[in-house]
Amino acid sequence: MSTDTLMHHRYRPIVVGAGPSGLAVAASLHQLSVPAVVVEKSDGIASLWRHRTYDRLNLHLPKAFCQLPHLPFPAHFPEYLSRDQFLDYLHAYSAHFSLCPLFSCEVVDARFDRAASLWRVTTVRRSPYDLPVVEHLASPWLVVSTGENAEAVWPEVKGLKGFEGSVLHSSEYKSGKEFKSKKVLVVGCGNSGMEICVDLCDHGALPFLSVRNEVHVLPRKMLGVSTFGLAIKLLQWLPTRMVDKFLVIMAKMIIGDTEKFGLKRPKLGPLELKNTIGKTPVLDVGACSLIKSGKIKIVREVEALTNNGARFVDGEEMEFDSDMDLLSAEGKPKNEFPSGCQGGEGGIYFVGFSGKGLLGSSADAIKTALHISEAWKRLSKNKNKDILPL
Repeated sequence: MSTDTLMHHRYRPIVVGAGPSGLAVAASLHQLSVPAVVVEKSDGIASLWRHRTYDRLNLHLPKAFCQLPHLPFPAHFPEYLSRDQFLDYLHAYSAHFSLCPLFSCEVVDARFDRAASLWRVTTVRRSPYDLPVVEHLASPWLVVSTGENAEAVWPEVKGLKGFEGSVLHSSEYKSGKEFKSKKVLVVGCGNSGMEICVDLCDHGALPFLSVRNEVHVLPRKMLGVSTFGLAIKLLQWLPTRMVDKFLVIMAKMIIGDTEKFGLKRPKLGPLELKNTIGKTPVLDVGACSLIKSGKIKIVREVEALTNNGARFVDGEEMEFDSDMDLLSAEGKPKNEFPSGCQGGEGGIYFVGFSGKGLLGSSADAIKTALHISEAWKRLSKNKNKDILPL
């Protein structure tokens, strides 16, 4: 990086990650007249959404709860966006706020310089000649927004290495086309696991859904409106436990008693469970009817894998064809980052790790931008040319 370019970026907040969370932070800073530097390891915006999501993915919540700060979705977009529609929105969002992320730019080192009260960040970019170019940035503020699902993490399953079938993580799953007529063991009963099972059925596969924990399954809509939106409105007037009771009663009326087909509900209600341990209820996208019809088979937690099958914690063993596939929809990253947007030593912030989805990330992005903006204004009053926007 030339000296002019380095000075152009010096002291501007550094945002690591050009996914929804990083873009939301940069746009919120832009609205407060604080220019930011956005660095992204991959070659484009929202790499996880582009490369590690399945083809039929749709946002599970209505668009009103998924849009990023300061720019709503186009009016003609449907209530539940497809993956491609959301990606189109993210590109338009970046262009609207002139964010201009630095792509193919990997952070290889970030250290807090106590003497200067600065974060010194070293990045490596690929030049047009595919040569590594080392660059250095410095700023009082570092925002980490790489995403809580940035790395695929496998659940611990005994016998995994000896399993002779193919093994695939849900982040690598694209479509059920390649699984036609195959038995597929899907490990993990979350929103992804349930929707993948539906997709497998649509493509003629035979999915077996391994359920380890109790889970709340709710219909996507209640009384003609989104379940999430209805819950938000009810919480304005009623206590959480009362709203939870209402949601569970309505769920039983609409999709039936899930315990009868192998999906036990937790004792805590769906909202209380989300608030206490961060576990999100599953929104039914058609899986429950397929489970009732027997097209999706519910099995217990996997105790161990055999060469050509699985043994479950209830003692049952199932033999599968040698071409059986194991699909993990359960592997999650360890909680290594603080939740929310709290600023740490030297003004480090974490956005997109709260487990509250796009809505929570947007709220954290706004709070982070406001906090940085206040500090930016204080520093600007010093009339130091190095810390003013260039």
